[in-house]
Amino acid sequence: MRKIILVGRSECGKTTLTQALKGEKIHYHKTQYVNRFDVITDTPGEYIQTKNLGNALAMYTFESDIVGLLISACEPYSLYPPCVTPVCNRPVIGIVTQINNKNADADRAERWLRLAGCETVFRVDSKTGEGVWQIIDYLREDGDVLPWDEERKVT
Repeated sequence: MRKIILVGRSECGKTTLTQALKGEKIHYHKTQYVNRFDVITDTPGEYIQTKNLGNALAMYTFESDIVGLLISACEPYSLYPPCVTPVCNRPVIGIVTQINNKNADADRAERWLRLAGCETVFRVDSKTGEGVWQIIDYLREDGDVLPWDEERKVT
């Protein structure tokens, strides 16, 4: 599996998505520091919301194969400037979270991510699992076999 770092503002769903990608039970947990797991790096929202901490994010992206920019479908604005993805020096995907929230506007959030430079955008609801498999499949490398592949096999 390729390694991914999840970046986004506080409460956009980075930790919840991390739990969903790992197959864990979803529970609220405020990320206070950078958490590195096998192939997922979960970052605190304050790192992207605070100019002085942004440099730390840049350093962590070098340890990942993919950068995931997250934005909640409920956001009233985007933190990401237009055409920002080339500064990452690696593939950047967009992830729209909280797509089933009653206040969601997933189309607007996706437009913001595409404006930032994300060519590939996923829409997820980490609590229901919608869209999570697509991200897992995207992160796979040739030859990766996951424990649940047999369960998902359609005969």
